[in-house]
Amino acid sequence: MNFRFLHAADIHLDSPLRGIVFSGLGRAEAFRSASRRAFGNLVATAIEREAAFLLLAGDIFDGDWRDFGTGLFFTEQMGRLDRAGIRVFITDGNHDAATVIRKRLTWPENVTVFPSRQPHTFAIDNLRVALHGQSFARPDVSENLALSYPPTKAGCFNIGLLHTACNGREGHALYAPCSLPQLVAHGYDYWALGHVHGREILNEFPHVVFPGNLQGRHVRETGAKGATLVSVNDGHVVNIEHLVLDVARWALVAPDVSIADNMTDLMELVRTLLGEQITAADGRPVAVRVAFSGTTKLHAALASDPVGLRAGIEAAALAVSDELVLEKIKVATSAPGANMRALRADVLSELWQSVMEVGTEATLRQQLTRELRGLRKRLPSSDIDDLPSDHGLAEIVEAAQALLMSRLAQEG
Repeated sequence: MNFRFLHAADIHLDSPLRGIVFSGLGRAEAFRSASRRAFGNLVATAIEREAAFLLLAGDIFDGDWRDFGTGLFFTEQMGRLDRAGIRVFITDGNHDAATVIRKRLTWPENVTVFPSRQPHTFAIDNLRVALHGQSFARPDVSENLALSYPPTKAGCFNIGLLHTACNGREGHALYAPCSLPQLVAHGYDYWALGHVHGREILNEFPHVVFPGNLQGRHVRETGAKGATLVSVNDGHVVNIEHLVLDVARWALVAPDVSIADNMTDLMELVRTLLGEQITAADGRPVAVRVAFSGTTKLHAALASDPVGLRAGIEAAALAVSDELVLEKIKVATSAPGANMRALRADVLSELWQSVMEVGTEATLRQQLTRELRGLRKRLPSSDIDDLPSDHGLAEIVEAAQALLMSRLAQEG
């Protein structure tokens, strides 16, 4: 039996954007609607490529919804697949387990959600396919769920669906931990994994695959995003194709400050890097973070005038494309050593040392974090999203430190 199926994960429908301010409504909408439009691309691709079924390995949603719109949109898309005769198999992930409103909606008949009490097997008899999986019952599953997955079903192409960090991935909580040798030894023909937002093929024959998330949501999720199309002939995987389905991109550019003699040269370098990003995005809007680091004589100019610096970079972005959005600027440069030594030797050395210690003072950061969390509890929910996260608070402290140090380092 020959067939194809699509494997996707980590859709995070209607996930709120973090850390970006838009100057125009059009560009704001391009990013705010990105998760829905990317999911629409996934559904359209499943129909166009005549996939026999679609696998969603967790985190379709992003915690509890604010209204029914998210669930109704998902139901609408499942209806499109149902009319095309495409079945959908879902394992709930850690974010889905926190969704309450979803339990009040009914999915179309083509949608099958794996139970959370124990692993279960669903069969597609006409394709001789057996699908094994288990949903998360709560957001913080720490048990090795795969240990209890059923044995292979003889005469079938066996697929395991699992939302997991596997043996650990940087930036991802260690949910449903397992090891690659364990998965390989289980005997399934394909493991459809979710939770890790970067695409990885951990093993071939049997294939163990993270498709990555469908749409980047912030600057730590850069580059092309999408899903994996798997072709099976006579019970064997014969081709795996990563499909790019995202509709907006996030990028990080890090200009080499050591090769710029003045701010004009540096802005020209920034413009070149921005142009490379818009070309790679192939017509999609791009939200870009520009990060300066290293030793440069332009340190004071970069750190002492954040408003002017942002205006200069925004002008460079507009010169490249109206599809570019400046997400953030980070300045972590330092002045040449001679200037630093001179400063340390003068009467400001004690003040200099105090400023240096601010960025590493654990007590101060803990105090600011506590105050921020207390403020979150007192504010109305509509204002909470505008507050920085704990990580963002650390960035704010570092930016203030850089600004003070640059002002102290300026001659005169």
